[in-house]
Amino acid sequence: MKKTALIIQHFLLPDEMAVLEKDFRVIRIWKERDPETTIQENKDNIVVVISSLLPVRRSLIEALPNLEIIANMAVGVDNVDLEAARERSIVVTNTPAVLTNDTADIGLSLVLALARRIVEGDMYVRVGKWQNGPLPLGVTLTGKKAGIVGLGRIGLAVAKRLAAFEMDVVYHGPNRKEDQPYEYYDDLEKMAGDVDFLILCCAGGPATENLVTYEVLEALGPDGFLVNIARGSVVNEEDLLMALSNKKIAGAGLDVYTNEPYVPSPLLTMDNVVVLPHLGSATYETRTEMGRLVLENIQAHFNGEPLLTAV
Repeated sequence: MKKTALIIQHFLLPDEMAVLEKDFRVIRIWKERDPETTIQENKDNIVVVISSLLPVRRSLIEALPNLEIIANMAVGVDNVDLEAARERSIVVTNTPAVLTNDTADIGLSLVLALARRIVEGDMYVRVGKWQNGPLPLGVTLTGKKAGIVGLGRIGLAVAKRLAAFEMDVVYHGPNRKEDQPYEYYDDLEKMAGDVDFLILCCAGGPATENLVTYEVLEALGPDGFLVNIARGSVVNEEDLLMALSNKKIAGAGLDVYTNEPYVPSPLLTMDNVVVLPHLGSATYETRTEMGRLVLENIQAHFNGEPLLTAV
């Protein structure tokens, strides 16, 4: 009898799903009418859990006595209770590197959309306002300063793209990167006060939860823009709504939110906010590579081989 893989989020593409189904009985939890009953009925056979952004909580881990591996189809693993997994010697893997460029492209897209009012301009034409006069002016990128929070793989890829637009790049993080040429700030609020764009590329989790507060946004100022391609948890959403309502910042470009897929309704009424449905890795090429890496980690585990990307 095949062992069982529990998938709790629909990210694997059909080709990768077909490969998984050769070796495992697969439960697609979003298709089950009663997910809790399904998990209970299959708990002894589930040895693999695959997720991406949805939480893999302690309660689920403890409900699966024979679980061996949690394969997370994402860079971040802030959705996984790592302590609970560690207590049971359950291995956890992720998919770093393969989504770096696509996620950085989304960051750049949001910068461009905000500065040049791309989304607003598209709607301006569609609803027939152009005939009544031109769209209000945007801002140029050349010579502007961007502050990147989290100069890891994605942050560095964003920095490289911004340099092509002749922007000045600085960064904040827990540690200075001695091998990087960019100016380092150990104080986020100070950096926010010195930049035109504050771009979040850091990991999620307790260390960065609510890192961006009203005070940080106030320091960014009425001419500054916030871009978030990290995790929704990095920004205090209530503070962001207040800062936008009070015109403390010029606008925001968001690909992530605290309670996805739910977006705070006030954001949807603001012309100076660009909202995307978490598109960071959302290309066929990258999702294929992510899925393959998930499968390779699972196969390596059950073959007794070293994992490719263990957490």
